Amino acid sequence: MTPFPFTAVVGMEQLRLALLLSAISPAIGGVLVRGEKGTAKSTMVRALAELLPRVEVVDGCRFSCDPQRPDPACPDGPHPRDVSRRSRPARLVELPVGAAEERVVGSLDLERALRDGAADFQPGLLAGAHRGLLYVDEVNLLQDHLVDTLLDAAAMGRATVEREGVSVSHAARFVLIGTMNPEEGELRPQLLDRFGLTVEVSSSREPQQRAEVVRRRIAYEADPDGFAARFRDCDAALADDISAAVGLLPRVSLGEEALLRIARVCAEFEVDGMRADIVTARTACAHAAWCGRDSVTVEDIRVAAGLALPHRRRRNPFDAPGIDPGELERALADPPEQGPPDDDPGSGTRQPGEEGEQRTSDRMPPGEHGSHPEGGDGGEQPGGGGQRRVGSGSPYRARLFTVRGTGAGASGRRSAAVTDTGRVVGTQPLGVRTGAPRLAATILAAALRQRMRERAGNALPVRPRDLRYARRQGKEGNLVLFCVDASGSMGARQRMREVKAAVLSLLLDAYRRRDKVGLVTFRARGAELALPPTGSVEAAAARLEALPTGGRTPLAEGLLRAAETLRVEAMRDPRRRPLLVVVTDGRATGGADAVSRSHAAADLLARTGVASVVMDCESGRMRLGLAAELAARLGAEHVRLGEVAADSLVREVSSRAGRIGRAA
Repeated sequence: MTPFPFTAVVGMEQLRLALLLSAISPAIGGVLVRGEKGTAKSTMVRALAELLPRVEVVDGCRFSCDPQRPDPACPDGPHPRDVSRRSRPARLVELPVGAAEERVVGSLDLERALRDGAADFQPGLLAGAHRGLLYVDEVNLLQDHLVDTLLDAAAMGRATVEREGVSVSHAARFVLIGTMNPEEGELRPQLLDRFGLTVEVSSSREPQQRAEVVRRRIAYEADPDGFAARFRDCDAALADDISAAVGLLPRVSLGEEALLRIARVCAEFEVDGMRADIVTARTACAHAAWCGRDSVTVEDIRVAAGLALPHRRRRNPFDAPGIDPGELERALADPPEQGPPDDDPGSGTRQPGEEGEQRTSDRMPPGEHGSHPEGGDGGEQPGGGGQRRVGSGSPYRARLFTVRGTGAGASGRRSAAVTDTGRVVGTQPLGVRTGAPRLAATILAAALRQRMRERAGNALPVRPRDLRYARRQGKEGNLVLFCVDASGSMGARQRMREVKAAVLSLLLDAYRRRDKVGLVTFRARGAELALPPTGSVEAAAARLEALPTGGRTPLAEGLLRAAETLRVEAMRDPRRRPLLVVVTDGRATGGADAVSRSHAAADLLARTGVASVVMDCESGRMRLGLAAELAARLGAEHVRLGEVAADSLVREVSSRAGRIGRAA
């Protein structure tokens, strides 16, 4: 089917520019496109391939070697100087989310190697994308080790495969383009930084523009060839402009003043490492070439910084990426001339004692922990509709809670699982699970059929059924479902502030470990699924911050709602194992027979065998131990609120040592 023309896409100017700059200078490192679904991300990427100039390749080379500069290490080489050549369009290779590592980087034909003694390398998707585009839709759902492989190849321009003592390396220079919907989960910051440019896209809110999008889409679907013919001249002119910019790029000069300005901008935004400076410089040169200039200007740096820095200045996984235009303008401005030093001690120099005073002012004011007597249920709040909002404290590094046993879920960093990566713990036949072939195990499997040696000419026969693959054990991501008590008793002495800080810390931990998260809350007369299980912990953090408190404690309803949520998710994704985190003080006061119904709900959950943790939020001198009793019924790990931090044990030991020292 005829692709949708690139110039026919309505709006999306920033995305259009980022794609063109990456096509002009592949050394930029590719583009990550973030945005909601239905915003023409994939359409523009596929249309870009039609604008790229045709490439000359060595005829018969599976690795698309350039006849002028063939790869000396090409597995199909060496290629003579007078080798035959042919011209073909630049390729767009799409990498599916579920692709195995062997499909991406290539693999050796182990059966032929054992039978014929030939190391036959089968090229992967990286070889197919050489000198073209590699497109990964929903790159945030791709396994981390595959993303590492892609980004390393994009940065180094080569792909290396090592299997059973045989090493193969080939050129792999391509423009890497990834698209993602942030609602389905984020990329790790380390991987996010490896993309050269990033663009945030969203659908237009202008009725006229939205109407034009629909009008063009309907016209394209009715007659793809006729619609494409309307924009053929525009696309051809744009392709000529790209070729001219590619030719001009080597002659673009980056002056010392422009280089210092780039360094000053990156330092002003406090980006980590030097990749931001390099990418910004390359992007500025590409933009200058695109504009027909042979030297970099301030405008080129402004555009480059707006594309290269937003995703690199993130400090917290829950902070939205982006840079403020005003901050960028101030960073681009010429620095003020240095005047004589100011001897006035009050001109911004911190005086002794000021830091301590500031820290004291940040503490909670006296009396904030006393709005309700400990053990009270809080009841309905006057004038608040039975609700009130409590902010959260600062998050911290949380303890690691895992699911017992070994699973087989999506790749992550929490619980043990059989995965395509990790350490080798055994072997398995072909078809059980993909992995790297294991030579020794394959030969052993073939050797068990010694009686067939005579018919095979006294040679050890190797058949496909003899192939053995590595069985690896790594880590998986889990479904972490929070069941949070938001009743009035949790608001006593502002405990909800500490509860939210603890849950927020666990959410940060879930983000780093590639988990899906969900949030069930219960208060007043019932429970609700405040956030269906999702890969976006940002959404969970936002719902947690807006969580109202007050009313009685329908513990049974909360547990039953959690059980129903887990049942539905098990049908949707049976391989992803759940971890239930119940955050409560253990009281049950909502409805008739609240205590007995909560016991029955806990017993029901226990029978399902779900791994669970009870975070005990009870405090004060008089403790009823209800959360510990709930944990025993659930078969859950019982953790006090103050023990959620990873360094709580260290603090407790230090505190005890200090008391012993003072006593001595």
